[in-house]
Amino acid sequence: MSRDVSDFYRSLAADADGRPLDGPGELRRRTDRRARVRAAGGVFLVALLVAGAATGTRLVLAADQGTVGPPAGPPVPTVIAPSPSPSMVTPSPVTPSRATPSSATSSPKATPTGRPSATSSGTQDPRMPRSIPDRAFFTQPASTMAAPPTFQQGGEVLPDFCGADLDGRVVQTRSRVLTYHLTPDQPEGTVPYGTYRNSISIHRPGRADDWMADLRRAVRECPEQETVPGRSNRHRLLPGGDFGDEAVLIEVREPAWEAGEPAEGEVLRLIRVIRIGDVVTVLWEMGWEGTSSDRRQVDDYSRRAERAISNWLD
Repeated sequence: MSRDVSDFYRSLAADADGRPLDGPGELRRRTDRRARVRAAGGVFLVALLVAGAATGTRLVLAADQGTVGPPAGPPVPTVIAPSPSPSMVTPSPVTPSRATPSSATSSPKATPTGRPSATSSGTQDPRMPRSIPDRAFFTQPASTMAAPPTFQQGGEVLPDFCGADLDGRVVQTRSRVLTYHLTPDQPEGTVPYGTYRNSISIHRPGRADDWMADLRRAVRECPEQETVPGRSNRHRLLPGGDFGDEAVLIEVREPAWEAGEPAEGEVLRLIRVIRIGDVVTVLWEMGWEGTSSDRRQVDDYSRRAERAISNWLD
């Protein structure tokens, strides 16, 4: 054996003699303690996994039932066997919640953009306007125009009809005054034949037809009305004609009046009311210095008014 190898063995023996070795009992105690620590750690990890899975299952089931309530009875302790390794644990499956019927979560369909309006049947009317522009009014024929139309704020849209309440369902109203000649192309300065109070009203969704029914009833229930002491008007419903969705024609007869004094005969006033959807227009022919309404002229203006509103809503 070489001298270097002999020196190596002598050094190793001296180092080993300086380090005393544990006995067999000490080695067993260390091994048992290491095994207990590993087993306790595995049991703790398994308990965390199972508790998390149980909590998730309870929350899912509670969400499906709508509320989280107390348990039906005292909790049953769960015995968990220690496992040598957490990798051997299989988490308990989470029970899926019941599917909610589609009918219970379905939302209403979006209303169309533009001018939606719910009708009395619950459907949406895309023609429902939000305001009344100038173009909603018809253009008066230039040949019979006695003066340019003027818009007015407020004012009566219809006669009183014995105090009937006909304004409760009106959302917005615009009115104008038209002055006209019955004969075309009259010289400038000629006295007009008559005037109109022309109004357009937007009614609450689906309520304009009810308003028209109330108007008919108001006229029937007010066949005669005193306007000033000793002077009364008589009201009567006439066939409305084929205008819009429905139309009403009201005849108003009043005693003739000249220079502030009663005169012989009577004066005829005609009022045409036309409904198109939730929009109602009124043409109230009010005459001029005792003239009476001309039915053909009223029908002509009524047809023009119907076309203008239809074009506006379309």
